[in-house]
Amino acid sequence: MNSAHHKWAFGVLSVIRLPLQPFLGPPKHWFFGHIREFKQDGTDLFKIVEWAESYPLAMSMWFGPFVAFLNIHHPDYVKAILTSTEPKDDLSYSFLIPWIGDGLLVSKGQKWFRHRRLLTPGFHYDVLKPYIKLMSDSAKTMLDKWDSLSERDESFELFEHVSLMTLDTIMKCAFKMFSFSLFFSSEINSYIKAVYDLSNLVNIRFRIFPYHSDWLFNLSPHGYQFRKACKIAQSHTEQIIRNRKEALKDEEELHRIKAKKNIDFLDILLCARDENQQGLSDEAIRAEVDTFMFEGHDTTASGISWTLYSLACNPEHQQICRDEIISALEGRDFMEWEDLSKMPYTTMCIKESLRLYPPVPGISRKTTKPITFFDGRSVPGGCLIGTSIFAIHRNATVWENPNVFDPHRFLPENSAKRSPHAFVPFSAGPRNCIGQNFAMNEMKVVIAQTLRRYHLIEDPTKKPKMIPRLVLRSLNGIHLKIKPVHLEP
Repeated sequence: MNSAHHKWAFGVLSVIRLPLQPFLGPPKHWFFGHIREFKQDGTDLFKIVEWAESYPLAMSMWFGPFVAFLNIHHPDYVKAILTSTEPKDDLSYSFLIPWIGDGLLVSKGQKWFRHRRLLTPGFHYDVLKPYIKLMSDSAKTMLDKWDSLSERDESFELFEHVSLMTLDTIMKCAFKMFSFSLFFSSEINSYIKAVYDLSNLVNIRFRIFPYHSDWLFNLSPHGYQFRKACKIAQSHTEQIIRNRKEALKDEEELHRIKAKKNIDFLDILLCARDENQQGLSDEAIRAEVDTFMFEGHDTTASGISWTLYSLACNPEHQQICRDEIISALEGRDFMEWEDLSKMPYTTMCIKESLRLYPPVPGISRKTTKPITFFDGRSVPGGCLIGTSIFAIHRNATVWENPNVFDPHRFLPENSAKRSPHAFVPFSAGPRNCIGQNFAMNEMKVVIAQTLRRYHLIEDPTKKPKMIPRLVLRSLNGIHLKIKPVHLEP
C-alpha cells in the first residue's frame, strides 16, 4: 500500500475523527454521515439553515465515516474562530493546491504572514483609485452587448456575461492586459470554463470520501478531468507572468515601477522584497496569480450577479437606487472615484444581497490548540471548524425575517446594534479577504452603470437554484429580462 493510500485508510481515522461530544448534530447514516442529505438540487444550503434552527449555535456534521466538522452559524461562535490566526483546514483546501498552489487563500503560518504583508500594498487606496475607470470601461463593454438583449421579450443568463466582464476587469487592473478584447477571446472563454469545471470537481472530490486519497482521485476519470482543467487555467496565468517578465526587461518599465507609477498587483508580486531583501519565488508568484485570477473574478461575478437578481426581484428598491445613481452621475454614463461615496442606498442594497447570497457560502479552519466558546463548550486542537456564512446571514436569532430583502438593515444605526460577526461576506479578522475594497468598488461601479441603463425584470419561470461551488452559483443559471431606461432630457 503506498503512502498516500495508507494515510487515507488509517491516518484519517486517527487524525480527523476528533471528539465533538459536547456538540450534537442532525441524525446521520453510520457510513455516509450527512452526505446523502445534500441532494445537489438547490436546497442544500437551506438544509443547513433548517438544521441550524434545531442547533442554534453549532452542530457536528459528518462527511463519510471518518471526517467530522463542527459547523458554526452564530456570531459569537464565529468571532472565536475568525479573530484567531488558526489556519485553513488541511482537508478541503488541500484539494485546491494542485490548481492555485500554496497562495494566500490556503497558506499558513509564517509563509502566509510574509505573503500577506508583501501583498497588502497592492490594495492601498492610491492603487485602487485608478482602477475605477478600468472597471467602468469593462462594465460599459458588457452593457453595450446587452443592447440587443434588451430588445427581446425574453430573459437571458446573466452569470456568464458578468464572469467575462469581471475577468476583463481583473486582467486590466491587476495585470495590465489590454491587448485583446476578452469578450471575443476563445482563450478566455476556455479559462472561465476551466474554473467552472475545477470548482465543480473540487466539490465532487470533497463529497466522495474515497477521493480524499490523492492516489484514488488521480486514477479516477474525475482526477483526469481535474488535471486537464488545471493545465488550461495554469497555462493562462503562466502566459501573463511570462509577458510581464519580458516587459520588465524594458528600461522604461523598470523606471515606472521604481517611481511607483501605475503599479499593479503583478508589479508588486515581481518586485516585492521583505526586510531581508528576499523576493517571492517563481512558484510563489504563480500561486498568487492563480489565486487572484480565480478569487478576483469568480467571487465578484457571483456578488454582482446575485445583486442584479435581488434588485430585479425588488423593483421598488431598484428604482430608489436608480434615482440615487442618476443624481450622483450628473448626466454621465460612467463612474468616477468620487461617485462611490454618493450612493449610500445602493451600497445598502449590495450589502443586503451579500447577506442573502454570500459569494463564498462557507469557509473552514483547523484548530491548532483547544478553543473554548462563550457558552463554555470547547473543541480540542486538530478539530475541523466549518463556518457557514450562508446560515449566519439567515440566522433568525440574529436577523428579523431573515429571508426578506430589506436594505434598511444596513442603516448605520441598525448595523451598530448587531455583532460585527453577524455579517461576514468577506470573512473577518486577520485572514479576511485582502481584496474586499477592490470587490466592493467593482460591485458599486457595475451595479450603478447597469441600473442607469436598464430596468431589471425577474423571470418567474426561471427561479435560480443556489448551489455552493467554492462560490455561490445557480444550478440553472441566473436569468433576467432587461429593458432600456429612458432618461428625460
